[in-house]
Amino acid sequence: MPYKNKEDRKYTNEYESKPEQKKKRAARNKARAQLMKEGLVKVGDNKDVDHRKPLSKGGSKERSNLRAVPASKNRSFKRKSNHKPA
Repeated sequence: MPYKNKEDRKYTNEYESKPEQKKKRAARNKARAQLMKEGLVKVGDNKDVDHRKPLSKGGSKERSNLRAVPASKNRSFKRKSNHKPA
């Protein structure tokens, strides 16, 4: 529905984070902080923190399941909703 006036649009509702999103972001930040502490990743190094066994397939959040991989490798293929290559 188009808005006639900008004042009618509720921007706060559009950018409000849901509790589930906040929880996932906190988990990602914690995992990255762990690897930063070990010196495996740095700010701006183009590396992603990846789970060897995806959480969606029963993987854990433990350190033994984390690894640092180049962002280009981690994002190089499209994923289906079940996290398998398309």
